[in-house]
Amino acid sequence: MLILVSFLRDTALASWDLFFDASPYILFGVIVGGMLKMFLSTDYIARHLGKGRFLSVIKASLFGIPLPLCSCGVLPTAAALKKQGANNGATMAFLIATPESGVDSISITYALLDPLMAVARPVAALATALTAGCLENWFNSQKKHTKAPLAAQSFIPLPKQILSVQQSVAQRLVSGIWFALEDLWADLAAWFFLGVVLAGVITTLIPEEYISLYLGGGLSAMLLMLVFGVPLYICATASTPIAAALILKGVSPGAALVFLLVGPATNMASLSVLIGLLGKRATGLYLFAIAAVSVICGIVLDSIYRYLGVLPQAVIGSAAEIIPFWLQAGSAAVLVVFSFRPLLKSATYWWHKCFGGNKKN
Repeated sequence: MLILVSFLRDTALASWDLFFDASPYILFGVIVGGMLKMFLSTDYIARHLGKGRFLSVIKASLFGIPLPLCSCGVLPTAAALKKQGANNGATMAFLIATPESGVDSISITYALLDPLMAVARPVAALATALTAGCLENWFNSQKKHTKAPLAAQSFIPLPKQILSVQQSVAQRLVSGIWFALEDLWADLAAWFFLGVVLAGVITTLIPEEYISLYLGGGLSAMLLMLVFGVPLYICATASTPIAAALILKGVSPGAALVFLLVGPATNMASLSVLIGLLGKRATGLYLFAIAAVSVICGIVLDSIYRYLGVLPQAVIGSAAEIIPFWLQAGSAAVLVVFSFRPLLKSATYWWHKCFGGNKKN
């Protein structure tokens, strides 16, 4: 009993430390995501993703990098792009770049990992998206794509109350912040806290020797991360604290990067939708590109750390140390307040799903 209490206490403390350190960066990233939702021109995006085998892919990748959408949230958006005339390669590039990165996950990566990982993550996501999209359009070049019509529906659905073009800049800023906290964070909160708790469990329970033995680095560790990450549903934000805990236990940054790229971009549910959206061949190419480029980027990243002589365990989380305590406490308080409703909603949903289903007498 005492062992269980000690385990729960240590897990809770480790999880809280991660959340507290990351909270200012989470809040910043979510608010920037809300601003993107408010000021991004959806018609412009839809109009530029239908023409060109390579230019459309580059545009789709660049558009997708900063957007804070998870691997399931990006699917209806990509379907809307496809309907509006985006070619297969651009759609695929957007499907990869968006869940693998995002302003929220980049800011959290900077807080919980280190600046080098914060740069490597979007760069690797961009490389993966460009590779997959260009290969898809290269193999699919015999098909002609129609010119993308002006957007008949929003590229990113927004609440009606913030769609008015007559809003002033100040009104859009206020609406964007409210949307970020009420809607965007609500979509991320449950998954992020799940990731934080899992990171706390890893920190408390798993011995460093065990992880160092099997996941310390090299190609075998990255392949294990592929096997673990492909079927798993986890968003880019939630995967970051787990990666931080793994690195602290001895996982190489390259192996952690593979997990950060593969986990958010693939899961069994999204792959089944992809087959219907792009076809079996394109879905196979999608998986191949993500796996191959992720491993290559992981190997390159480990080489960069070795070349620079940087010990990952020594620099991880160092960015959080520059944030004053009052800002961390204030950010954590804001996120806790706005997390209450989505966490209660998620808990209620899973309770009814597990215990409150229709029972026949």
